[in-house]
Amino acid sequence: MFRLLTIALFCCTMHATAQDLSGFWKGTLTMSGGCFPENHIELQININGGTVSGNSYHYLDVHNYVKKSFTGDYTPGEKKITVNEGMVTTFKIPPHCIVCIKNYTLVYSRQGDEEVLTGVWNGTIMNSSAPCQPGSIVLRRIAKSAFQEIPEIAVDTGQVRLDFYDNGEIDGDSITVLVNKKMVLQHQKLTAQPITTYLQVTASTTFFEVEMVAENLGSIPPNTAVLIITAGVKRYQLFLASSPTKSAFVRFVYERAAPL
Repeated sequence: MFRLLTIALFCCTMHATAQDLSGFWKGTLTMSGGCFPENHIELQININGGTVSGNSYHYLDVHNYVKKSFTGDYTPGEKKITVNEGMVTTFKIPPHCIVCIKNYTLVYSRQGDEEVLTGVWNGTIMNSSAPCQPGSIVLRRIAKSAFQEIPEIAVDTGQVRLDFYDNGEIDGDSITVLVNKKMVLQHQKLTAQPITTYLQVTASTTFFEVEMVAENLGSIPPNTAVLIITAGVKRYQLFLASSPTKSAFVRFVYERAAPL
């Protein structure tokens, strides 16, 4: 989570300069036969000189999406960006969906108070040379990512330990925890002692979405917890808040450690 927050702050501070295109951009693209009835797109762009990098999200909502890393080039004089998607890092889509690895050509303009990227895209179906039907794309600068409220943590170990504690005064908060929509903890009262569960990461289960559901609000709303995550030698601390109408989420994605 701390790494994601650092990226967000970097992106947001960079676009104080009008023509600096680093930041969050959200819009739609035309896509014949796409997986979702509405094809939303978010690009998280970092520009360093003439080099572009970042992440793209093609999504219906924050629970149905494909995330890919990308690289590209920036031509300041033309206010033009080229983006080439690469590795799929995370996805949660129906089984019938086909992932398209896309390339974008985008040009910057200002329309009143709005900053806009417009252009075209093409691509190929993942793990093949078959083309996707190309289309157009329109993006507008936004202040923060649609995915910002759901932390995403990269792990490179087979076992991840999750310890849930009450956050602050012990006030009777009770939770249920689901992993990929399957219940792993139920009717658990948060205290100063941990409630523990484990994730087992394998070659076939490289993505986990952990959902904390509030069963009550305790005597001091909302239902809040501290989640301590232990993944090999790495340790993270997250603060989660949920209510009967809104769960708290955190996602884990397996990324193999680079060789030394």
